[in-house]
Amino acid sequence: MANEPYDLRKVLNELKNEPGQYHETDELVDPNAELSGVYRYIGAGGTVMRPTQEGSAMMFNNVKGFTDTRVLIGLLASRKRTGLMFHHDYQTLGQCLNDSVENPVAPVMVDEDRAPAHEVIHRSDEDGFDIRKLIAAPTNTEYDAGPYITIGLVYGSNMDKTMSDVTIHRMVLEDEDTIGIFIMPGGRHIGAFADEYEKANKPMPVTINIGLDPAITLGATFEPPTTPLGYNELGVAGAIRQEPVQLVDGVSVDEKAIARSEFTIEGYIMPNERMQEDINTHTGKAMPEFPGYDGDANPAVQVIKVKAVTHRKDHPIMQTVIGPSEEHVNLAGVPTEASILSLTDRAIPGKVLNVYNPPAGGGKLMTIMQIHKDNEADEGIQRQAALLAFSAFKELKTVILVDEDVDIFDMNDVIWTLNTRFQADQDIVVLPGMRNHPLDPSERPQYDPKSIRITGMSSKMILDGTVPYDMKDQFVRAQFKEVKDWQKYLK
Repeated sequence: MANEPYDLRKVLNELKNEPGQYHETDELVDPNAELSGVYRYIGAGGTVMRPTQEGSAMMFNNVKGFTDTRVLIGLLASRKRTGLMFHHDYQTLGQCLNDSVENPVAPVMVDEDRAPAHEVIHRSDEDGFDIRKLIAAPTNTEYDAGPYITIGLVYGSNMDKTMSDVTIHRMVLEDEDTIGIFIMPGGRHIGAFADEYEKANKPMPVTINIGLDPAITLGATFEPPTTPLGYNELGVAGAIRQEPVQLVDGVSVDEKAIARSEFTIEGYIMPNERMQEDINTHTGKAMPEFPGYDGDANPAVQVIKVKAVTHRKDHPIMQTVIGPSEEHVNLAGVPTEASILSLTDRAIPGKVLNVYNPPAGGGKLMTIMQIHKDNEADEGIQRQAALLAFSAFKELKTVILVDEDVDIFDMNDVIWTLNTRFQADQDIVVLPGMRNHPLDPSERPQYDPKSIRITGMSSKMILDGTVPYDMKDQFVRAQFKEVKDWQKYLK
């Protein structure tokens, strides 16, 4: 295994050697709400309804209705675990990803005999073909619109095959060969490619890749401006691992698939065709989203017609995510941290030391920025940094600015800053009438009619907890003796 290319199984074998990071169970579990309900207590974290906690990743080996399939949940639901899997300090993951974006390692094609993702092939024209019996997609709650693929990487290209990309979307299994896919308008490159096919009234071939090395999954969540149209984020994963991601030709569509995935679904995004997301349940809900609330079912999601499902032969792994969990925080937050660091370092080099998007904001709505001031001329540069972040990432709602002696990964330390280095009448900056993420339920005209004209607008806020440079000597923390061998007292 040590000399094998990186894939999910290699990562899990490494993770098993890390105490408290991985747990398997043979207890029977129902994928309909129960599996996520169990993990909610064990390791979901994030903005999930309390009680919850940060805990181990879990493999469910005995899944009701799926005798051979295992389900993995929570792999990335810990920042420290993510650092372990990337062989990198969890506190500087943002800079690690920045370096990988700037020095990508392009994916490579392999032959069919080197693609374990194609060990078993089911085609849609076979008798009894039904994706709902092949794909152990859980529901997060009893009110979901259906079984969801929550961490499947959609691989697609533009019509002339000069650009390819991978993105993650919520996808619900609607019937035996139909998947409803929600593509946020203007947000991701797969959407741009799909628009091109739709204008030509042609179906767009795609593959959906499930059960991947987390370097692939996390690297794929970068967005513009860091990775512009035409940048294939698989190169980020290649740089993290210093080995290219392996691709293989699809078995039923003219598109590539990730050769070492656990499952692959092949099909077409149909042009000028839409369907009701909750057509089977009529609950009005889709699934829980990152702010911690149930997302509304979309009345007109795009449609994927499935042509084949492929998977590994030996107990394939269906990977899933709880929508508001710590796993989503890391998937969304770490690449955003990297992008903010890259942007601010170009504009105001050396002034933003580190960035953290904490669970309280679901990885998207809040950023904590650690600021360095060299002299009095730097006073105010911290607010420039916040404005840079807002300008590039419309989903940010709150930016907290702290000094370099504050641990941005410790919310108690951050809130201490706001209690001892902050005065509300001068250190709050409010920016009304801006664009934000439509999944925030407070962003509705009836909530704030003076500033919100249409859903998805928001007032944004900077909380400046940095000490004025000319008063630094009045805010020195109590200095304790450095004891380098303190751990011996615990033996």
